[in-house]
Amino acid sequence: MKPCVLSGPMRIGGLVLDNPLILAPMAGITQVPFRRLAREAGCAMVVTEMVSADGLVRGGQKTAELLRGHPAERPISAQIFGADPQIMREAARIVQDQGVDLLDINLGCSVRKVIRRGAGAALMREPQRLEAILKAVRAAVTIPLTVKMRSGWHPSGDQAVKAARMAEDCGVDAVAIHPRVAIQGFGGNADWSLIARLKESVSIPVVGNGDVRGPDDVLMMKRQTGCDAVMIGRASIGNPWIFAQALDLLRSKHPQSPDLSTRLQGILRYIDYAVGHFGETQAVRMMRSRLCWFVKGLPRCSRLRVAISRLKSRQEMEDGVRAYFEMVDSTGS
Repeated sequence: MKPCVLSGPMRIGGLVLDNPLILAPMAGITQVPFRRLAREAGCAMVVTEMVSADGLVRGGQKTAELLRGHPAERPISAQIFGADPQIMREAARIVQDQGVDLLDINLGCSVRKVIRRGAGAALMREPQRLEAILKAVRAAVTIPLTVKMRSGWHPSGDQAVKAARMAEDCGVDAVAIHPRVAIQGFGGNADWSLIARLKESVSIPVVGNGDVRGPDDVLMMKRQTGCDAVMIGRASIGNPWIFAQALDLLRSKHPQSPDLSTRLQGILRYIDYAVGHFGETQAVRMMRSRLCWFVKGLPRCSRLRVAISRLKSRQEMEDGVRAYFEMVDSTGS
């Protein structure tokens, strides 16, 4: 295995990231407010939710909204999916014109409606179509280009290795791999040995993803696979501080868990960012469920869910959150 650099900057094409930690794209979660929290916690790059190339080219307002960002979250990658090389090319141009720093092509989504359209993980079964898409997109944009894939449709991982080599040959600048087969979802265990195999198979950077449940897993994945960066997804939901903790470990420091004050201030910023991005009415509606992510494991966390379930204003929500944290602090827990 090639020598593994645990921390420090990493390069994807012409883009230099401060460290090797990336936020994974997650539908309904990696929106601007959460992405900003991840960046503040030390994440080197964030990724949008998965964006439909067809929707972008048709001019869909809701689809285009997924690309709207904030200067504080840069560098940012936009992930698109589609099955038609020409549409993917046009979508790539639209994304680049929006000023994002990097473009990513999804080769891993196995949601039925995506697979039926021949997109996502379906492309790993159609190498000729995949090659046409990669060449079309690469020719259309000058920003760094990456792909994010699963193991493919067979546990051997051979499809992933072939797709990664094809991507490199087509001028893709890095490849991210979540080593579960397409139909596996998040069940079973991710096969990290495939990350190491890809690292030995291509010369472009390899980003590992899958089964990173805590900061210790980041360090373990880097050491076991030699990957250039680690992409963190579900473990960051309600816990953007995992990026700060992982960075501490990579830099041989003792990671610090967020105290009550850190959690409270993070929630208040999340509310602020959501109101600024979505408007108060929509943001408050969203926060009724999402704020509970940030207090999971704290005493009587169900009380916060009940307290904010019917609140209608930002002020009411902020007051409810502060009241909950004062209660937790007063119990000495």
